[in-house]
Amino acid sequence: MTVHTISSFAAGQWIAPGAGARNIASAITGKVIATAGNDALDVEAMLDHARTVGGPALRALTFHDRARMLKALALHLRDHRQALYDLSFDTGATQSDHLIDVDGGIGTMLVFASKGRKEMPDSHVYLDGEVEQLSRNGTFQGLHICTPLQGAAIHINAFNFPVWGMLEKLAPTLLAGVPAIVKPATNSCYVTELCVRLMLDSGLLPPGALQLVSGGLGDMLDHLTCQDAVAFTGSADTALKLRSNPLILQNNTRFTCEADSLNASILGPDAAPGTPEFDLFVKEVSREMTAKAGQKCTAIRRIIAPENTIQPLIGALSDRLSKIVIGDPRLDTTRMGALVCAAQKRDVLDKAALIGTEAQRVFGDPDNFTVDGADAEKGAFVPPMLFHCANPDSATRVHDTEAFGPVSTIMGYRDLDHAIELANKGQGSLVTSCITRDPSVARSVAIGAGAFHGRIYFNNRDSMKESTGHGSPLPHMVHGGPGRAGGGEELGGIRGVKHFMQRTAIQGSPDILTAIGGTWVPGATEITNAAHPFTRRFGDLSIGETLHTAPRTVTLEDIEHFAEFTGDTFYAHMDDAAARRNPFFPGRVAHGYLLLSFAAGLFVEPDEGPVLANTGLDGLRFMKPVSAGDSIKVRLTVRKKTRRNDDYGEVRWHVSLTNQDDEMVAEYELLTMNAY
Repeated sequence: MTVHTISSFAAGQWIAPGAGARNIASAITGKVIATAGNDALDVEAMLDHARTVGGPALRALTFHDRARMLKALALHLRDHRQALYDLSFDTGATQSDHLIDVDGGIGTMLVFASKGRKEMPDSHVYLDGEVEQLSRNGTFQGLHICTPLQGAAIHINAFNFPVWGMLEKLAPTLLAGVPAIVKPATNSCYVTELCVRLMLDSGLLPPGALQLVSGGLGDMLDHLTCQDAVAFTGSADTALKLRSNPLILQNNTRFTCEADSLNASILGPDAAPGTPEFDLFVKEVSREMTAKAGQKCTAIRRIIAPENTIQPLIGALSDRLSKIVIGDPRLDTTRMGALVCAAQKRDVLDKAALIGTEAQRVFGDPDNFTVDGADAEKGAFVPPMLFHCANPDSATRVHDTEAFGPVSTIMGYRDLDHAIELANKGQGSLVTSCITRDPSVARSVAIGAGAFHGRIYFNNRDSMKESTGHGSPLPHMVHGGPGRAGGGEELGGIRGVKHFMQRTAIQGSPDILTAIGGTWVPGATEITNAAHPFTRRFGDLSIGETLHTAPRTVTLEDIEHFAEFTGDTFYAHMDDAAARRNPFFPGRVAHGYLLLSFAAGLFVEPDEGPVLANTGLDGLRFMKPVSAGDSIKVRLTVRKKTRRNDDYGEVRWHVSLTNQDDEMVAEYELLTMNAY
């Protein structure tokens, strides 16, 4: 058998294994398949390459440029995913496990690419929140901006997801504009290395944007600054050692951690045997115990159910687990493969034995189980093991010991408060789930357990066909948890991107804020042009370009006609006495939507032109009522421009309506698509 040499990619060069290299065995056969590691890597040169080459190249791109790059990378990996599948089998993963790791990682990149285009500007500065008026007349205002850190992001990943574990960190990092140095766990680094090679060979990444350490990091963490960031996934013990590095503490280097997690799943008191919820619970627990052979940071470790359902639940779970075929993951019939290595197998068995001091094993015998197509002794195979803890209140090991494999413990609760108490005994987890159809149960669990869990997943017969499962971190939602789970947070859409950026408070005049943020701030200089702005193409419009309309008087006839035409005969528009009894109105007033219609009539250019479509209206507020006899006029200003493609772009207009006394009547943002 060929033994593959797994290289590192450092400062623009592929470097083969050298001093300090270690052998990597197949999880299926136990035979050596690869070697990785090199103690001679110049970690200072790698950091310098990231900071001086990769960082400037990424920061020169806009958020949309980086989002397009992410999408192209994801599609390139999708075209080559079969090679990643083929290599991943030796980690013990089945084809269905590959879909979680490889396809899940690619999907995560695509989500961040989409969110980058939709939720971030086509510029270099991200505005975080709204403008704050800091003075009476608005000449001094403030806003918060986010800009990329000017260092490197060090990603230290676990062995269980060699592709997803890298890509879920890499996507928000690159979108933020920060270069990454990726260090996968050595046991599965050969899969990560191939993924990195595919991305680098695509030519889509700027030089220095991505480097790879196959093996140990050496003393890299001793050279980090306040502009660098560390994102770690692994054991709590290792996390504590790394985050206690004196230089990391001294420089306040950002350290995000995802660590051990005694995740729980609660069977609601309404989910009795025979209900769809009970069957769903059995299916969810079984899947989370056996997917990736239980090597998931989100797997269910503690099963919390009403005391009167414990025996039926043990029976149903045992029946389902007995049908799981364990074997060579390359076989189509295999439903659960091996642990990643022999050392991991020993660790899982040791931890299971520790749990066994407080709980009885009711399913699964590590000394007597069948493995299809492989040798149970030579490979890192273990069977699913289910324990029952009869006294969860006095037990400690079941609440603080994570056997990182197909091991879970069932325990009974007296009432819902007791269930929540047991879930919280894990002292912080990534996810807790609750299978219930009772909204009051869900609310109690959310309020009672929320402080101890990074995510709470509810499911029942109404959502089960479309739900993604207890163990699926989604790129849209935060992934992390308090306490034992590490106290960190990843993913979460644009929240995850901001972890690699600095939030800065900016204070100044409206013109200064407009120039920095690339978005017009009310009070900033208005640009007037002889031509109507709706006659000007996207590329010709300037931020701050403004149209002031002539006034229009609102009559009683207008109000009554609008009421009759639309059917909106709300008393405030039709009954003067009733309107006066309302503290907000001086008498009959114009409809808010009548004012919007009149506003459009005042500023719209009716002829065919570059405005292709009105696509929305945001932030509408009515500030002062308009009575018959009042007049309104409109100020229409180009607030922001976002190019969508070579044919058209989105223009966000600031629209304000004022009355005859120049008092603000209404304000909103209008969105149009304009030809480029």
